[in-house]
Amino acid sequence: MKIEQIHTGCLAQGAYYIESNGEGAIIDPLREVQPYLEKAQQQNAKIKYIFETHFHANFVSRHVTLAEKTGAPIVYGPNAKPAFEAVIAEDNQEFTLGNITIIALHTPGHTMESTSYLLRDESGKDHALFSGDTLFLGDVRKT
Repeated sequence: MKIEQIHTGCLAQGAYYIESNGEGAIIDPLREVQPYLEKAQQQNAKIKYIFETHFHANFVSRHVTLAEKTGAPIVYGPNAKPAFEAVIAEDNQEFTLGNITIIALHTPGHTMESTSYLLRDESGKDHALFSGDTLFLGDVRKT
Protein backbone atom coordinates (compact mmCIF):
# COMPACT_ATOMS: atom_id res chain seq x y z
CA MET A 1 0.00 0.00 0.00
CA LYS A 2 1.23 3.46 -0.89
CA ILE A 3 -0.22 6.80 0.25
CA GLU A 4 1.27 10.05 -1.00
CA GLN A 5 0.06 13.55 -0.18
CA ILE A 6 0.37 16.13 -2.93
CA HIS A 7 0.16 19.58 -1.38
CA THR A 8 -0.20 23.10 -2.74
CA GLY A 9 1.21 25.85 -0.57
CA CYS A 10 -0.80 28.69 -2.06
CA LEU A 11 -4.23 27.26 -1.18
CA ALA A 12 -3.14 24.79 1.49
CA GLN A 13 -4.94 22.08 -0.44
CA GLY A 14 -3.97 18.46 -0.02
CA ALA A 15 -4.68 15.80 -2.60
CA TYR A 16 -3.81 12.15 -2.15
CA TYR A 17 -2.54 9.37 -4.37
CA ILE A 18 -3.34 5.92 -2.94
CA GLU A 19 -2.26 2.68 -4.52
CA SER A 20 -2.59 -0.98 -3.62
CA ASN A 21 -1.75 -4.03 -5.70
CA GLY A 22 -1.81 -2.25 -9.06
CA GLU A 23 -4.94 -0.14 -8.44
CA GLY A 24 -4.88 3.56 -7.64
CA ALA A 25 -7.23 6.23 -6.34
CA ILE A 26 -7.00 9.99 -6.16
CA ILE A 27 -8.68 11.99 -3.41
CA ASP A 28 -9.49 15.66 -4.15
CA PRO A 29 -7.37 15.99 -7.31
CA LEU A 30 -5.54 19.23 -8.00
CA ARG A 31 -5.66 21.20 -11.24
CA GLU A 32 -2.84 19.33 -12.97
CA VAL A 33 -3.68 15.71 -13.81
CA GLN A 34 -0.35 14.72 -15.39
CA PRO A 35 1.39 13.97 -12.06
CA TYR A 36 -1.30 11.38 -11.21
CA LEU A 37 -1.03 9.76 -14.60
CA GLU A 38 2.77 9.62 -14.29
CA LYS A 39 2.65 8.16 -10.76
CA ALA A 40 0.26 5.44 -11.85
CA GLN A 41 2.40 4.65 -14.90
CA GLN A 42 5.59 4.49 -12.81
CA GLN A 43 3.90 2.06 -10.40
CA ASN A 44 2.32 0.09 -13.25
CA ALA A 45 -1.06 0.88 -11.67
CA LYS A 46 -4.48 1.76 -13.05
CA ILE A 47 -6.40 4.64 -11.50
CA LYS A 48 -9.66 3.00 -10.44
CA TYR A 49 -11.44 5.78 -8.47
CA ILE A 50 -11.46 9.54 -8.09
CA PHE A 51 -12.88 10.48 -4.69
CA GLU A 52 -14.11 13.97 -3.87
CA THR A 53 -14.65 14.92 -0.23
CA HIS A 54 -16.95 17.80 -1.20
CA PHE A 55 -17.58 20.39 -3.91
CA HIS A 56 -14.60 22.75 -3.95
CA ALA A 57 -15.45 26.42 -4.45
CA ASN A 58 -11.97 27.71 -3.58
CA PHE A 59 -9.90 25.96 -6.26
CA VAL A 60 -10.15 24.26 -9.63
CA SER A 61 -10.37 20.49 -9.42
CA ARG A 62 -9.76 18.50 -12.57
CA HIS A 63 -11.71 15.43 -11.55
CA VAL A 64 -13.70 15.44 -14.80
CA THR A 65 -10.54 15.64 -16.92
CA LEU A 66 -8.89 12.91 -14.86
CA ALA A 67 -11.99 10.70 -15.24
CA GLU A 68 -11.93 11.20 -19.03
CA LYS A 69 -8.23 10.26 -19.24
CA THR A 70 -8.43 7.21 -16.96
CA GLY A 71 -12.00 5.91 -17.23
CA ALA A 72 -12.19 6.02 -13.42
CA PRO A 73 -15.52 7.07 -11.90
CA ILE A 74 -15.79 10.22 -9.79
CA VAL A 75 -17.21 9.43 -6.35
CA TYR A 76 -19.10 11.93 -4.17
CA GLY A 77 -20.97 11.37 -0.96
CA PRO A 78 -24.71 11.50 -0.26
CA ASN A 79 -26.62 14.68 -1.19
CA ALA A 80 -24.25 15.52 -4.06
CA LYS A 81 -25.97 16.50 -7.28
CA PRO A 82 -23.19 17.15 -9.79
CA ALA A 83 -23.90 18.29 -13.34
CA PHE A 84 -21.65 15.50 -14.66
CA GLU A 85 -21.60 11.72 -14.34
CA ALA A 86 -20.56 10.52 -10.90
CA VAL A 87 -21.13 7.76 -8.40
CA ILE A 88 -23.09 9.06 -5.42
CA ALA A 89 -21.91 6.88 -2.56
CA GLU A 90 -24.13 5.86 0.29
CA ASP A 91 -22.97 6.32 3.87
CA ASN A 92 -20.67 3.38 4.75
CA GLN A 93 -20.41 2.22 1.13
CA GLU A 94 -17.19 0.27 0.55
CA PHE A 95 -14.87 0.53 -2.43
CA THR A 96 -12.18 -2.12 -3.01
CA LEU A 97 -8.80 -0.88 -4.15
CA GLY A 98 -6.29 -3.67 -4.61
CA ASN A 99 -5.90 -5.25 -1.16
CA ILE A 100 -7.45 -2.35 0.77
CA THR A 101 -10.92 -0.91 1.26
CA ILE A 102 -12.04 2.71 1.20
CA ILE A 103 -15.27 3.43 3.07
CA ALA A 104 -17.38 6.53 2.42
CA LEU A 105 -18.49 8.20 5.66
CA HIS A 106 -21.04 10.96 5.20
CA THR A 107 -19.83 13.90 7.31
CA PRO A 108 -22.03 16.89 6.45
CA GLY A 109 -21.12 20.22 7.95
CA HIS A 110 -18.65 22.04 5.75
CA THR A 111 -21.01 21.24 2.89
CA MET A 112 -24.06 18.99 2.90
CA GLU A 113 -22.38 16.38 0.69
CA SER A 114 -19.11 16.37 2.66
CA THR A 115 -17.77 12.87 2.93
CA SER A 116 -14.70 11.49 4.66
CA TYR A 117 -13.01 8.37 3.33
CA LEU A 118 -11.73 5.74 5.76
CA LEU A 119 -8.88 3.58 4.49
CA ARG A 120 -8.92 0.07 5.89
CA ASP A 121 -5.72 -1.83 5.21
CA GLU A 122 -5.31 -5.40 4.02
CA SER A 123 -5.40 -6.74 7.59
CA GLY A 124 -8.75 -5.03 8.27
CA LYS A 125 -7.21 -2.28 10.41
CA ASP A 126 -8.44 1.30 10.04
CA HIS A 127 -5.33 3.03 8.71
CA ALA A 128 -6.17 6.62 7.66
CA LEU A 129 -9.07 9.04 7.36
CA PHE A 130 -9.25 11.54 4.50
CA SER A 131 -11.59 14.23 5.79
CA GLY A 132 -11.44 17.04 3.24
CA ASP A 133 -12.38 20.26 5.02
CA THR A 134 -14.20 18.69 7.96
CA LEU A 135 -11.09 18.50 10.16
CA PHE A 136 -8.14 20.90 10.19
CA LEU A 137 -4.71 20.15 11.61
CA GLY A 138 -3.22 23.04 13.57
CA ASP A 139 -5.72 25.56 12.27
CA VAL A 140 -9.25 26.79 12.79
CA ARG A 141 -11.25 28.21 9.90
CA LYS A 142 -14.53 29.98 9.55
CA THR A 143 -16.81 28.60 6.86
